[in-house]
Amino acid sequence: MSRLCPRRTCHPALLAALMVSAAPAAFAQDAVSPTLLPPVTVTGTSAGSLTVPTAEDADQRIRLIPGAVELVPDTAFKNGTANTIRDVLGWVPGVVTQPKSNIDNRVSIRGSGLTRNYGNRGVNLYMDGIPINTSDGLFDVFEIDPSAYRYVEVYKGANALRYGGNALGGAVNFVTPTGRDASPFDGRIDTGSFGFLKGQSSTGGASGAFDYFANLSVQREDGYRDHSEGHMGRGSINLGYRLSPDAETRFYLNANSWRQRLPGELTKSAALNAPKSADPEFVRQDQQRNIDSIRIANKTTLHFDGTEVEFGVFNHRRHVDHPIYRYLDYTVNDYGGFVSATDDRTVGGFRNRLAVGANALNGTIDYKEFNNLSGAVKGALAFSTRDKAENYSAYAENSFYVLPDVALVAGVQFLHAMRDRKDRFLTDGDQSGRRTYDLWSPKVGVLWEVDPDWRVFGNISRSAEVPTFDANSFATPASSTLNAQTATTYEIGTRGRRADVTWDLALYRSELRNELQCVTTSPYSTCTVRNADKTVHQGVELGFGVAILKALAAQEDRTWLNLTYSYNDFFFDGTTYHGNSLPGVPPQSVRAELLYKHPSGFYAGPSVDWMPKSFYADNANTLKVDPYGLMNAKIGFDQGSGLSGYLEGRNLLDKRYISSTITAEKASAGSALFNPGYGRAVYAGLRFVW
Repeated sequence: MSRLCPRRTCHPALLAALMVSAAPAAFAQDAVSPTLLPPVTVTGTSAGSLTVPTAEDADQRIRLIPGAVELVPDTAFKNGTANTIRDVLGWVPGVVTQPKSNIDNRVSIRGSGLTRNYGNRGVNLYMDGIPINTSDGLFDVFEIDPSAYRYVEVYKGANALRYGGNALGGAVNFVTPTGRDASPFDGRIDTGSFGFLKGQSSTGGASGAFDYFANLSVQREDGYRDHSEGHMGRGSINLGYRLSPDAETRFYLNANSWRQRLPGELTKSAALNAPKSADPEFVRQDQQRNIDSIRIANKTTLHFDGTEVEFGVFNHRRHVDHPIYRYLDYTVNDYGGFVSATDDRTVGGFRNRLAVGANALNGTIDYKEFNNLSGAVKGALAFSTRDKAENYSAYAENSFYVLPDVALVAGVQFLHAMRDRKDRFLTDGDQSGRRTYDLWSPKVGVLWEVDPDWRVFGNISRSAEVPTFDANSFATPASSTLNAQTATTYEIGTRGRRADVTWDLALYRSELRNELQCVTTSPYSTCTVRNADKTVHQGVELGFGVAILKALAAQEDRTWLNLTYSYNDFFFDGTTYHGNSLPGVPPQSVRAELLYKHPSGFYAGPSVDWMPKSFYADNANTLKVDPYGLMNAKIGFDQGSGLSGYLEGRNLLDKRYISSTITAEKASAGSALFNPGYGRAVYAGLRFVW
């Protein structure tokens, strides 16, 4: 496929010429039915939660955003193996989820954090609207329990202004049930290949003004590869109290524990010919990643006539025991608060929707590195710092309806960020550094509600990201001069549905300055962060769902064709590596499914994961990851309550392929950069909802 626009000559206006008519979202049969959202009028008589919108209410709100957004209901990811974040987000176009080993995935949206392979950045993650990124910007997917959520919201790029998010990739919000919409009991057990076993149960209920929801899951896996076994436990609870018909407060508690051995990356030859093997040095050092975390938070929602106000506070602590090439031992303590208000009313005969807010996310890292003696034995202290990050942001966005179905949108965010490192190990000199950043990010857009079930949108926005502490970002005073990554993004698209058809299409172009790249410089150390020159991320995100066959065995049965397609044209546009493709992500990816659904709850069908074109593992574009296609299938029974079950096969043809790579400046055939994908696997599960 040719490039979306010629390099260096693409103008945002050309994107409009590429816009085609509606072309449709994955899991169409599970999509929340769109309805035109009227101005907010809160009566306070709803039996649901004020602090947590239902999936239907959230879908109405999210569709008021003039950009690429998605709502993924739990019916889209709980009728199969809900083990990793890929099982939740893998059908959202533009979202790249590349498995590494066991639950660990690299997550990228529109090329965010492209070169990150240890930890993720470039996307703001939230649980129930409360941030779970560390204060310097990183996030871990192990805290995401795919079986725990009622729905998931995906805001791509600057469309995340809803939460004050300002990363290139946008934001993802994982929303848990409350006692007002949860079942008294929901339990499941899943088992499968490579020693996988998971159990999960939840309960919830309400009594008068009080409601509660609690979820607990435990799992283990021997792993597809040698030295990749792991286990974890995750628990959460939220307690809500209705202070009045128009006021509610909710308390959250999350606790997680993860123990994981690391197999390391392999050369391309080893990854394809001996995919179950581990790097011998990782085995000798017994490299691991072990994390314990606990998070407490509160959110309060107040409803007035046409206005909703939310505010809250949170604290998130993590202890990381991480023997790798050195023995890393550190504690992260993040804390902050937020306040937002949304006012939706008629002004001078025109509808006007105003959202304003402010966020504070601060934290410290008590960081130490020790020599790693053979077998994950802690040796002498080799590095010690106390890192402090502060982030204060304020934002406003206004949607003014010049016509009943056309809104002009303007918004802006200001971010003040500080990164400060105090060196406590001075034997090798003082490595302290400090940097502050003040960044403005404006946004303008338009939303046309063609009819209650069809929207067309466009926007121009700016995003900004500050460097993280890890990977030598602030290892010396000189490297603390790293600049913030900024991007200007142009986006147009359409989304909607008709009877038995849904669609979601977006075209975008992001022009980046100082893209933060994390590049591997030696086989057994963390990557080093640097600013790339000018880069461009542009592409097409397409989701499509259509009932191609009807009434085969019953009047209401359907055979659905679900498809997501992402075209990623990312390249260097400055003086360094000019014209080269950015490494780490395939230029094209396709997921397609043919699924028969019977009104009794029976479903069955095949699916494919296809990467039709190779991509590079290095900036110099010397070493490629080969194309591949995977065949999958599932069969199951689910009526939404009572007993349900499934049987699922993945990579049924046992294709050998590379699922993810770390990034080098210039690679060779001997570069150990690759994580092999899982071989043939079979999973099965039973669920009971009462």
